[in-house]
Amino acid sequence: MIIEDVARHARERPDERAVVAVAADGGVRELTWSELHREAERVANALIGLGVRPGENVAFQLPNRLEFVTIALGTLLAGAVCEPLMPIFRERELSFMLGESRARVLFVPDMFRGRDHSAIAAAVRPSLPELEHVIVLPTGYGELLDSAGPAAKRAVAPDQLAQLLFTSGTSGEPKGALHRHDVLTRAADHHIEHFGLGADDVIYVPSPLAHQTGFLYGMWIALRLGVPQILQEAWDADTGLDAMRRFGVTFVQAATPFLADLTGVAEERGEAPEQLRTFVATGAAIPRELARRAREVLGAEVGGAWGTTESCLGCAFAPGDPPERAWGTDGRALRNVRLRIVDDAGHELAAGQEGNFEVHTDCLFQGYLNRPELTAEALTADGFYRTGDLARIDSSGYVRITGRVKDVINRGGEKVPVAEIEQLLHAHPAVSDVAIVAMPDERLGERACAFVVGELDFETMLEYLDCHRVSKTYWPERLELVESLPRTPSGKVQKFMLRDQARELVTT
Repeated sequence: MIIEDVARHARERPDERAVVAVAADGGVRELTWSELHREAERVANALIGLGVRPGENVAFQLPNRLEFVTIALGTLLAGAVCEPLMPIFRERELSFMLGESRARVLFVPDMFRGRDHSAIAAAVRPSLPELEHVIVLPTGYGELLDSAGPAAKRAVAPDQLAQLLFTSGTSGEPKGALHRHDVLTRAADHHIEHFGLGADDVIYVPSPLAHQTGFLYGMWIALRLGVPQILQEAWDADTGLDAMRRFGVTFVQAATPFLADLTGVAEERGEAPEQLRTFVATGAAIPRELARRAREVLGAEVGGAWGTTESCLGCAFAPGDPPERAWGTDGRALRNVRLRIVDDAGHELAAGQEGNFEVHTDCLFQGYLNRPELTAEALTADGFYRTGDLARIDSSGYVRITGRVKDVINRGGEKVPVAEIEQLLHAHPAVSDVAIVAMPDERLGERACAFVVGELDFETMLEYLDCHRVSKTYWPERLELVESLPRTPSGKVQKFMLRDQARELVTT
């Protein structure tokens, strides 16, 4: 298990670099393996002192700082479950997620990127009677550790829950996916094997640690391997490139916009991250020209991959794949994964045919928190996970994701809960009808376009969403007023027609 791995690294290489955190101002903080292990034990003791029980959820809404790693490890050492929450979340999302998890402990920063997280936590706390402790970093965190009692060891089994990670599903309502210790570690091992990672690697984590990309494919694989992980608190391509060059980064897995920004800065400065070998772009398709240019500018292998919070990584390009396969597809199945395309009746389709994309893996989630009916819906009778994506698999086994069965917009790797935002806008007095669809975007892959029947203007829409404390990432970035929405005879909105209109709006 990962907690045993960290203890072993602390014994065998106590003074070697374990975690580096690059702050928004470029400042750097580091922990060695012995320091990391000692800090995690202090967190575990403090949590046990607060009465945290085995299997209980501990929430932390933190950017990519050292404390994210120490709190995550401390939570696991205490036998509790990590509940990372994205820093972009505001009162609306926090209230729902903390209410679902019934977490009694929440860690937040005092301020991050101009947002007062302590004030947000204070605002939601009255509606969450279970939430007993809000610990604000840095002061509250330091006081908590100083008050920690003597070491209290807890036995942690591999099949215990380790992670609760909320993901916006196709219904628009966040769903809490649960993962066990052994499953996350197995997923990390398959990932390490597929990409040929080893003791000489340095892992760069620009993606949020509160997202599975950063949590599992950044932090967890680095802890498993016993190699340095380089965290970046707030995204800035210049700062990122400097960190990659300074610390000799060899491997990155992040959403396509990170690749685009890094490539642009490296090209402009005429400086490549010399040690970089592999960049795995996830969350959105890689534009062909960007991938070609990135390989040339960064001097590394660049390719695509596909995974979900529920199933972990399912398919990916592999080092040595032909460039057109690496970036022109979503790769091939990992060794532990079976993939198939089926029609709506569940019959498997031949190679090259488009249909429902399903995956069978030994890294599948335990289920959705408090939602057994959704867990049952997500799985077939023979144990395949219904991804909700449409795809094709060619005769060589390469996958190409072609769309989504249900309506979720993929904005640079973050899924916009369309149904939730539509329902909210429907409640505005100036709106009589609304539909939100994806419009293409060169950098993020997709942005949200709202088609509204009514008299709403763009600024009023943004003020309304802001008033309802909706994360800005979920706000539509274009508003089109229409006389009516195209519908089928049964009354369903024909969103394919609206997507075509949105595409024309971008190209004209």
